[in-house]
Amino acid sequence: MASETRGGVANPLSRRPLAAIRRTSAIDTVRARISLAVDLGLLVPGERLPNVRTTAAALDVGEITVRRAFTALEQEGVVERRPGRNGGTFIAPRPPRNAVLEAAAYREDSDHVRRLIDERVVMEAGFAHFAAERIDDETLGGLDAAIRDMDAAATWADFHEADQRLHRLVVASAGLAGAMEMYERITAELYQYFLPYSMDYLRVSNEQHKEIRSALGARDSALAARLLAAHVDELHRSMYVGLSERTADA
Repeated sequence: MASETRGGVANPLSRRPLAAIRRTSAIDTVRARISLAVDLGLLVPGERLPNVRTTAAALDVGEITVRRAFTALEQEGVVERRPGRNGGTFIAPRPPRNAVLEAAAYREDSDHVRRLIDERVVMEAGFAHFAAERIDDETLGGLDAAIRDMDAAATWADFHEADQRLHRLVVASAGLAGAMEMYERITAELYQYFLPYSMDYLRVSNEQHKEIRSALGARDSALAARLLAAHVDELHRSMYVGLSERTADA
């Protein structure tokens, strides 16, 4: 309690600013994430989106939320729905730019996102260091399975599930009390800002996973920590905060 207040006044160093996206409805966050991904070229015209169930799981929202978001995006011209066996939801041939005003909340939160990435860099580097000393063969096998699943993933949503599994295995292997709670808290907050990635980028990301796994298997703490820190630090460039800057400079 002493660290939270001083003389009855909340300590400003212990408070996070209220994120702008917390003022945005769940439906509008889905709309904003897909529209912003289109604006940044992560989703391209004609690309098929994962089905409602898979998209809901990947974005951590309900299926009804995704259905309503897809309906709104169709009305806004960002996506089109095609019936039939080969149908689904696709990015429209000529989607409008800046179609979803709520995407402004993501840009408003850019500094907050960068702080979250930095926290995750430090956290996961530490977990990797301890995991390299304590990891067992069964867990290494779990890492291998997750990497195979990411190699076989057909969509960004499928990739995300296996990616989460791999990182959680590393956290668990660190053997630190409270580690998983800390990891889940920070990544849950950060993942609210993730946009769909291109599969080409995700294939490169999985090659980094393979290097991290090799360092863990070799019980090389320093190398594992360095590789995982670099892997997470890449988010500064690959998340929308970095991509938006590159788009603005182009």
